[in-house]
Amino acid sequence: MQSFTDAGLGARTLAALERQSIEIPVPVQAMAIPGLLEGRDIVIQAPTGSGKTLAFLLPLIERIGPTAPGPRALVVTPTRELAVQVERVLDSLDSGLRVALLYGGVGYATQTQALKAGVDVVIGTPGRILDMVGRRLVSLSRVEYAVLDEADEMLDFGFAPDVERILGLTYHPQLVLASATMPAWVTRVIDRHMHEPLRVTVERDDEDDLLEHGLLRVDREAKLKTLATLLRHLQGSALIFGRTRSGVRSLNRELRRMGIPSLELQGDLDQSARDRTMDAFRQRHANVLVATNVAARGLDISHIDLVVNYELPDSPDWLTHRIGRTARMGRRGWALTMLSPDDRLRWRQLRRQGAPELPEVDVAHLLADGGWRYLQPAEPEPRPAVPHREGRTGIVRSRRRRTRNRGRSRPAAPAA
Repeated sequence: MQSFTDAGLGARTLAALERQSIEIPVPVQAMAIPGLLEGRDIVIQAPTGSGKTLAFLLPLIERIGPTAPGPRALVVTPTRELAVQVERVLDSLDSGLRVALLYGGVGYATQTQALKAGVDVVIGTPGRILDMVGRRLVSLSRVEYAVLDEADEMLDFGFAPDVERILGLTYHPQLVLASATMPAWVTRVIDRHMHEPLRVTVERDDEDDLLEHGLLRVDREAKLKTLATLLRHLQGSALIFGRTRSGVRSLNRELRRMGIPSLELQGDLDQSARDRTMDAFRQRHANVLVATNVAARGLDISHIDLVVNYELPDSPDWLTHRIGRTARMGRRGWALTMLSPDDRLRWRQLRRQGAPELPEVDVAHLLADGGWRYLQPAEPEPRPAVPHREGRTGIVRSRRRRTRNRGRSRPAAPAA
């Protein structure tokens, strides 16, 4: 499949893609779409930002079509934000399908009205979907096409029993399972509910990887000041991760007190506040978002240039999900994991659990003139600085290679 036309998509769908300048399928789409259009169950294992959403939505549109009683398609997601994102992508495809978006944290009136008006596609989180089934507002018995999006995250969030109940309410639909990793529960779902699935696996090409991820060693007392200096020099958008809701509130408050316009996203916010925050960040009313792991997966924001792990996550998987918010869909991105002496024990634990060995970034050089370079490079290759804001220099650029223990200057981060 070299183009979307090759897949045999309808004229209306092709026109919607053309309006968005989407012309050539990315690898996960090229491998998954033909099989899905043939009606096969498919397991998609691919990194975040690889184009999975379009890969399962385009066949959904073509397979079910409008006008028959429904719902006939179901997309289950672990978070409200991901459900909203999937619905937005579907809406952009001008399918003509009636959609009900079901998630908790908000009232029932709008969602109930959508279901009573008739629906072709249900997109939502496990708890609210089951809630609506229990209220007899929706039945899943006619579902022909079902998607479990970010299945491994649903396990992390404790949704595995709910997902099993949802699948038990359907009658052998064509099933798409998308997941970045394959823990034991996800494997059991595949064995129990999928019939001879086609497996689509997409991995990052190390030589063409657009992500730079470095370790930033800094004393605990200097972390906030270091972060603030970095953000003041930033040209672009940054996502800063903390561990707790209270910590994120505090960090956001301190950054704003220091004159840095920032937003916060954490679990204590109600859905309307979350929506306002994400809309403001997407529209770049503020270029800094401070968040808990609620922003680590399922948010499709293509313009994030820099991710900062201000506080370490609890597992290597969450480290991967966090930095996966940048370097998406062909854009270069940068990530910094800040490490103070108090973090050394936790970092050693993460390394033993599989976290990658990270090269150490030269803090002084980064903050002084925007130079992103690693300490003690084995093969220093100085390059001309890239012009930056008001005469400040950019960062030394070079071809990235993944060979171990071969330090060299790295591509520029979007900092001064």
